[in-house]
Amino acid sequence: MSTTTREGRPRFTGVSTYQDSLGRFSFRFPSDWQQFDLAEDLEGVMFSPEADDPQTYFAVWVSKLDDQVVAEDLDTLREGTEAGLEQLANCEVEARKDDLLGNLVKLERIYTFDEGGVTRKRRVWTLYVDTWRIVLVWQGSTPQEYAYWLPMGNYSFATFEIPEALWFATDRDLQAFG
Repeated sequence: MSTTTREGRPRFTGVSTYQDSLGRFSFRFPSDWQQFDLAEDLEGVMFSPEADDPQTYFAVWVSKLDDQVVAEDLDTLREGTEAGLEQLANCEVEARKDDLLGNLVKLERIYTFDEGGVTRKRRVWTLYVDTWRIVLVWQGSTPQEYAYWLPMGNYSFATFEIPEALWFATDRDLQAFG
């Protein structure tokens, strides 16, 4: 749906909280959005304002890693992220930001790419938290839809939380005592 046919901005009619069943993360989202399952190989959830065509969505998934990730892995993780983006058709990265907090590594990318003849826009956080990779994705079915729904996507990013136990697992000072 094109934003040119819409009047005004999207409005929250309510807010709900999603809590991962294993307690690894939580976030808030518009309560009138539809919930979808992810592919079988992904542990997580997706919410979309569009029940019929969920190409605009906010999703989070978690993967258990074989090894613990530490701050010194940033360059390798950055290289892997950039190599992955190069696989997307006509990918244009608009913003890159990498952060370290103790051993928590966060890679953020905002980019457009082509999928099936349609240009999509996406914001991705890839968090490496001890032995977990947590991926947050805000995607617009088009750049216009991305912009239209952005306040709600940003709200879900802003309310995303991981439990204290995972924060402690990334604390370099505490690990020195371990």
